Amino acid sequence: MPYAPVNGQQLYFEDTGGDGPVVVFSHGNLMNRRMWSPQVEALRGELRCVVWDERLHGRTKDGGALHTYWDSADDLLGLLDHLGVERAALVGHSQGGFLSLRAALRAPERVTALVLIDSAAVAWPQEALAQMSGISEGFRANGPDAVAPVLLDILLGKPEIHEEWLRVWHEEPRERLADAVAVLMGVDNVFARLGQIGQPTLIVHGEADQPVPLPLGQMLRDNLPGATDLIVVPGAGHTPSLTHPDQVNGPLTAFLHQHA
Repeated sequence: MPYAPVNGQQLYFEDTGGDGPVVVFSHGNLMNRRMWSPQVEALRGELRCVVWDERLHGRTKDGGALHTYWDSADDLLGLLDHLGVERAALVGHSQGGFLSLRAALRAPERVTALVLIDSAAVAWPQEALAQMSGISEGFRANGPDAVAPVLLDILLGKPEIHEEWLRVWHEEPRERLADAVAVLMGVDNVFARLGQIGQPTLIVHGEADQPVPLPLGQMLRDNLPGATDLIVVPGAGHTPSLTHPDQVNGPLTAFLHQHA
């Protein structure tokens, strides 16, 4: 299996290979690399697509410690080093967008373009933190079934795929799931630094996103100097790239062909 030894972790990744421009996809909290299957299939053969499992997720072998999204940004940059890739376009969903923004701040010369899907640049309000704390403790005390009915609807809102992702959670130790949510709660505010990120940026947002409401996507559009467009996906919740791929892949493909 393809593992990259980075920052004391063994990062699991998959790489379509080829000579095209490189695009790295970073998944959201409690997801994994497989959430990007619709996009990888759409772009395979045209672009070199890399997907990976972040710390506390999927097949990545980590020490289990809590970390920050600056650490995750360093992981992503270390993965590029492992692959021998100087520059790449970064596509991130939710927490994947958090770490992609921080990678662009940490090493702007290595990022050609950004796609931020249902992501944000600010810390969570208190009511969101209270909800996440309940979810984290629910995972820790009682496992996925305790939180799944509400959480799957919030994250996906597409019942026909809920069972698939519930199986993913059942494959993980409950402490790992709880800690992944704890990391999410600790995201810091980088809003004041958005003006430093000049790369072309496409913002995609589900119209009905509950965890990261649409105004936070509009905030990115209005404050990132390189923002080219905000694509609002009608009827979509927090994960439109997975639940509404036909409405996401067209704008995503056009943007990456132009800017990657």
